[in-house]
Amino acid sequence: MAGDAKKLQPIIIKKIKKGGHAAHGGAWKIAYADFVTAMMAFFLLMWLLGSTTEGDKKGIADYFGSPLKIAMQGGSGSGDSSSVVKGGGKDLSRETGQVKSGETEAQKRTFNLRALKEEQRKAEKARLEQLKTKVEDVLANNAKLASLGGQIRLDMTKEGLRIQIVDEGNRPMFDSGSAVVKPYMRELLRELGNVLSEVPNRLTLEGHTDAQPFPGGDRGYSNWELSADRANASRRELILGGLPDSRTLRVQGLASSKLLDSKQPESPINRRISIIVMNRDAEDAVLKNLPDEEAEPEAKADATGGSAELAKNPSSLKTIPR
Repeated sequence: MAGDAKKLQPIIIKKIKKGGHAAHGGAWKIAYADFVTAMMAFFLLMWLLGSTTEGDKKGIADYFGSPLKIAMQGGSGSGDSSSVVKGGGKDLSRETGQVKSGETEAQKRTFNLRALKEEQRKAEKARLEQLKTKVEDVLANNAKLASLGGQIRLDMTKEGLRIQIVDEGNRPMFDSGSAVVKPYMRELLRELGNVLSEVPNRLTLEGHTDAQPFPGGDRGYSNWELSADRANASRRELILGGLPDSRTLRVQGLASSKLLDSKQPESPINRRISIIVMNRDAEDAVLKNLPDEEAEPEAKADATGGSAELAKNPSSLKTIPR
């Protein structure tokens, strides 16, 4: 019986069916698109920061630091500009960052005038550099003046090209206590006068002495008068070399007030003549300090584009510091 029961028991076969993965949907596409958009915004931010000037960045920082103050008072970053890109906005000729939408015609003229003056300064500096090179060539190519090369010093200062002729112990420009130019220095000064006549810049001549007091004492003929007389004697030699007399704007005697070697006040190197080929800014600064009746003709000449001389002969002006 038991064997029959086993034979009658049904056999159950279980089959497992393997199906495909469930559908994930399009959520990953949205996440990837957000990531790409964020990266694009990041690179756009980096590009804007790279093309924005330091002043504009500071304006933006100030705005976020105190937005109400900037919004009420105005200024960079408060919506006063039409473009943050260089050259942007309505005026494509601008190259200095933001172009203010409320800019007046007077402000535009001021900007154009400043740009013009900057170009003039660059051209003038290049002309003075060429003059410096030419003076060096004249000294190198003249056999008589070649021996004086060690006494000539050329450098660029904020006033222009400075040419200094310094004394040596065995080759002074003047005898002790004298304002008469030595013969070998006359040739040098006249050559310089010929070269300087080729540029329109005006000149300042300065006479310097060492710190050794003049025998006459402070109340008599002193180093002040001696340095001024030596500067004026050098001016006359420049004129004999071809320099127009009207080109001299100022002649000064500075005695020992500006020593070249302050550690050795009585050194011969302190006895020198300085010829400064003045740039336009230095010339304007001198003219502003002149009386109105002397500076007015120059101002009229600037308005008409001409080059008028001073009402009084500037070559006779001799300033002795006190």
